[in-house]
Amino acid sequence: MKHRRLLPTLATTGTLVMLTGCVPNNTGADALAIAVNSTADDCIVDTATAASGPITFTVTNSGDKITEFYILAEDKLRIVGEVENIAAGVSRDLTVIAQPGTYYTVCKPGMIGDGLGQNTFTVTGESVALSDNDQQAADDAVANYTAYVKTQASELVPHVQEFVDAYTAGDVKKARELFPIVRINYERIEPTAEQFGDLDPKIDYRKPGAEAEGIPFTGFHRIEMDLWLDEAKARYPEENLTALDPAGRRTVGEQLVADVTALYDDVHSADFQLTLGDITNGAISLLDEISAPDGKLPGEENEFGHTDLYDFYANVEGAEVAYGNVRDIALGKGQEGEDLTATLDKQFARMKTLLETYGNYDDGFVFYNTVDQEARNVLGAQLNALSEPLASLTHTVLGVGS
Repeated sequence: MKHRRLLPTLATTGTLVMLTGCVPNNTGADALAIAVNSTADDCIVDTATAASGPITFTVTNSGDKITEFYILAEDKLRIVGEVENIAAGVSRDLTVIAQPGTYYTVCKPGMIGDGLGQNTFTVTGESVALSDNDQQAADDAVANYTAYVKTQASELVPHVQEFVDAYTAGDVKKARELFPIVRINYERIEPTAEQFGDLDPKIDYRKPGAEAEGIPFTGFHRIEMDLWLDEAKARYPEENLTALDPAGRRTVGEQLVADVTALYDDVHSADFQLTLGDITNGAISLLDEISAPDGKLPGEENEFGHTDLYDFYANVEGAEVAYGNVRDIALGKGQEGEDLTATLDKQFARMKTLLETYGNYDDGFVFYNTVDQEARNVLGAQLNALSEPLASLTHTVLGVGS
């Protein structure tokens, strides 16, 4: 089964933090200047290579919509530099300290969706010594992770609309294919969504959770139950479950679109702020989502569609992005930080390699009900090997208990 990818990923090893975010303005005068043209249908960067050191990207919006420009790490997920709110006809600068490595540039006209013109950008030369300024490093980590959360939310909205359109049109085959894919953006940032009151319950509560709290059963899993109704009837034989009619599908679908749009509005509001603790503890929470009794590892998350491995992988990706944003800070904390980052680098790679034996976003993951208990135990053991050191991340980065 072939799927359209929301934002592709590459397996990476070693250090992911290769480019730090916006740097103090006084570096701009000595920075290499690179022009970027964001058009209605492309993102044109004057050069695809540069030597390590300060670089200023001057981004000109030649299109007719407000745009954004991003520099992504090698995993194509973590944002390591971004400039947003570039009005049509306006230019804005992004100055970064570029370390050797492979990156990707992309523009996002309209500031929603996947973005356009994603191209490789290679930095050559020697590593650049960065200022030993914890506050600047912390500010950069928070700014870049905040941009990542906003990006995931902005991609979620049109993907959910496409999914809902297929579902409300009665195209069960297409809706089933889109269901696990459209959830990827959400699963990468779920702890952030949980900060906004009742949005996460509306978007992602399972049937038992909604019933236990006495709230309407809506969102992804209500649609999942309707798409895999035979599975739901087998799971809850004592209930008289019936298919939703067209009006019912439309009501549930429109509610999901409204709720993910509200999430988008919340993370793009002027009041939205994250801290280093939010990042480190968010990484831990993402792995907790997997191992919870109603989570992915026991196969309870997507109890009707059995697409838990997509969510599992997305949670790991989200945790790795959060970790990547604070990795340099942890690494600078002496031997403790060096040991922790070495362990986490290794365990993240092992976790993703193990999951990839079951599939990928492009070709699909196997249905989780085909994964026997012995194999689930192996997944659980590797998850524990990753979760245990990750639990120390907050303490190492902030010097306080998690």
